[in-house]
Amino acid sequence: MSGFGGEKKDDDDDEREGGAERPFKGVDKAHVIQEARMFNQPDVDPNKCIQLMTKLLYLLGKGENFSSKESTESIFFPMTKLFQSKDEKLRRLMYLVIKELKPDSDCVIIVTSTLTKDMNATNDLFRANAIRVLCTITDTAMLTAIERYLKQAIVDKQPLVASAALVAGMKLMKSNPDVVKRWVNEINQAANDKSAHMVQYHALSLLYSIKRSDRLAVTKLVAGLAKTQLKSPLAQCLLIRYTVQVMAEGAQQERTYYEFLEGCLRHRSEMVIFEAARAICQLPNVSQRELTPAVTVLQLFLSSPKPSLRFAAVRALNRVAMSFPLTVTLCNLDLENMISDSNRSIATLAITTLLKTGSESQVERLMKQISTFMSEIADEFKVMVVDAIRALCLKYPQKHRVLINFLSNVLREEGGFEFKKSIVDTMLVLINEIPDAVEPGLLHLCEFIEDCEFTYLSTQILHLLGRKGPKTAHPGRYIRHIYNRIILENATVRASAVTSLAKFGAQVPSLRANIITLLRRCVHDADDEVRDRATFYATVLSGESEPLIKKFIVDVAPQKLDGVEKQLLDYVEAGDFSNPFNFAKAVVMPIPISVQKASAKQAGGGGAADIGVSPTKKKETGAAMYGELLNAIPEFAGLGPLFTSSQPAPLTESEAEYVVTCVKHMFEKHIVFHFNIKNTMEEEQLENVMVNMDCDSKCQIQSSVPAEVIKFGAPGMAFVSVKRGEGMDNMFFKNCHLTFVKKEVDPSTGDVYPEGEDEEYPLDEIEVGFADYTKPNPLPDFRAAWDAMTPDFDLTQIFRLDKHKSIADAVTAIAEALGMDACEGSGTVSGAARQHRLLLSGVLLGEQAALVRADLRSGATNAVEMKLLIRAQSEPVSQAILEAVSS
Repeated sequence: MSGFGGEKKDDDDDEREGGAERPFKGVDKAHVIQEARMFNQPDVDPNKCIQLMTKLLYLLGKGENFSSKESTESIFFPMTKLFQSKDEKLRRLMYLVIKELKPDSDCVIIVTSTLTKDMNATNDLFRANAIRVLCTITDTAMLTAIERYLKQAIVDKQPLVASAALVAGMKLMKSNPDVVKRWVNEINQAANDKSAHMVQYHALSLLYSIKRSDRLAVTKLVAGLAKTQLKSPLAQCLLIRYTVQVMAEGAQQERTYYEFLEGCLRHRSEMVIFEAARAICQLPNVSQRELTPAVTVLQLFLSSPKPSLRFAAVRALNRVAMSFPLTVTLCNLDLENMISDSNRSIATLAITTLLKTGSESQVERLMKQISTFMSEIADEFKVMVVDAIRALCLKYPQKHRVLINFLSNVLREEGGFEFKKSIVDTMLVLINEIPDAVEPGLLHLCEFIEDCEFTYLSTQILHLLGRKGPKTAHPGRYIRHIYNRIILENATVRASAVTSLAKFGAQVPSLRANIITLLRRCVHDADDEVRDRATFYATVLSGESEPLIKKFIVDVAPQKLDGVEKQLLDYVEAGDFSNPFNFAKAVVMPIPISVQKASAKQAGGGGAADIGVSPTKKKETGAAMYGELLNAIPEFAGLGPLFTSSQPAPLTESEAEYVVTCVKHMFEKHIVFHFNIKNTMEEEQLENVMVNMDCDSKCQIQSSVPAEVIKFGAPGMAFVSVKRGEGMDNMFFKNCHLTFVKKEVDPSTGDVYPEGEDEEYPLDEIEVGFADYTKPNPLPDFRAAWDAMTPDFDLTQIFRLDKHKSIADAVTAIAEALGMDACEGSGTVSGAARQHRLLLSGVLLGEQAALVRADLRSGATNAVEMKLLIRAQSEPVSQAILEAVSS
């Protein structure tokens, strides 16, 4: 049925385009081939031939396939007789059909001489079309024969012919770049031709295509043309874009290029003025002073009568406002006038820009203006407004009540899933970042789930209620809303509600008895997941065992089950059930690449979500994952509690025959090196696999746990325990190598030959740095924690970070070097920011808390300068942090 629906839609489209009569109704390949006989008639009717070729182009455009015989004998050969016609419309369509038919080399030879003749004809239309067709259908051998004519065409006085030759050169750059590079002199001459604007534009584009692989040549091209005034506005816009690319690559004459861009702001073409303003706004290291002329020009465009100019200007200012809100503040009056613009896209961008640049005193007035505006725009624009409100609330947390009330009112209005999700996500961020917003935000979300039609959002809100609700001043007020979900919703939401209730019972002892009663009412639910959860949670809560309640309800860490699934399948396939399945080991086993790809594909964008997860967050969850595995190994049972675990670091190339990664587990007096080893050799099996290394002078090896057998494609694990010395010094473990017994395997049968050989395989050296001694310590209020800690061991130091090109690079490097958590969103910084404050919080080995405040700014020479303030609980910790940053 879908196929018929699609055809009906095409017919309807044709009817709308053609009026009452549909010109292509009933057109099929057989009729067109039959009608092509008219090309052979002595007296050709141009109008009928034009109609027939239009039908033919229609079929080719729809993707109709013509066999070689049909396209050559029935259409191509008869159509070549039309070269004798002088009718311009007929000849133009004939050229188009030849290009679309893409004749083979034998047919090309037949028309090459005729097309070459047309290239030298007196009719400019024939000449231009002949060039286009020849360059489309010809091959390398035949291109040499017509190269002379193409060079002449590039410098032709007729713009139509010259542009056709230059555009043909752009196409030929993909297939025959060496031939086109020989035309540089002619192309340069065309680029300097001030009489034809389009020729100059095409010539500049082709010149750049020829020289783009040579950075020095591109720099010379841009520097030379920047000193002249190109007549073509399109060519000038192209030159502006090339200039920005040269500046981004670190050109030496950066000031000269900026002056060229600033000069373009006074061009007589609006297109060039806007392109120059947009380019200046997008420069990576632009200063506020350099930005002011561009913002002034964009402000003038805001009052333009042309909607396209107003839209372009407000969109550019919207982007500038992310990094330089104070500079855009000068345009606020014009932006407020644009809220009532008839074009809703322009009005939306004006609103979001105002939200980024508005002061704290303007928040209430802006919300009143937006409230009347929201009902008039589509959901996609509403999402943009909600995202801007989120940034505004984080900027002015004192105004959270006004903004949350506005969001809750909008949440009750009609809207699609993406719009509702953006509001819920915004409220979740505000609840997590602003402590005073927790209770009002939760109450508004409770009202929303009473009428929520989206299961995903309901479960997300119930999870938040279970996490935040028990810690509020009046947790009992949320129970009614949660229990209503159990009565009224589908099985997925009911299961989430049961879990949320259990968290209240676990963390609020005064409510526990009532929660147990409510849970026992759910044990007869129609869904097995709801029944199982209710039974489990009611049993755990009734036992009154606080350690069990904490372990199974409060501190439940999410597990990565992809590896568990693979290990379960292998366990079942092996058929050996004498040993129980080791869940703790399965959780931390490396996940095969095929499983990872499949999971990412099913998740649909999971990769993007991973970008938002900081390395410190991943490190924090890693320790919880590995703790049970290490406790299950007798050699490590007496090492004490695991402090932290690093991310896997590769010790071999990813394409090596044995792929090895290392995870560093930090204990109070020991380090356990955890090696994940994968055998990629199909004809080999490795046995008794161990890792040997040369220890640093500050430590000594205590024990080594080998991997007994590692088959092809199956990962294995080996461990080395090292007793370390005092302090948190950097250590290097060199001469690392695998030692194992290699046995051959018959790939066809899987049989392993009994005889083996002792082998060694080199690995990269292992470094233990300061970040390995640290685990992140997220803080909702960094300032309160800073004030609460004694300043007795404070250290202050000023650094000049010459090796970092931007503040964003410096922030990333410092956070990675210290392994701490970036608090209050300070880990995110714009690439164009000129100053930034980074707030880091962590706990060092020995459970010693430390706070770091780094004030960064770009100096006059674009070098990053940093003032570092360290506050810790002991002087050795402060010194260790200072040494880590210094190194």
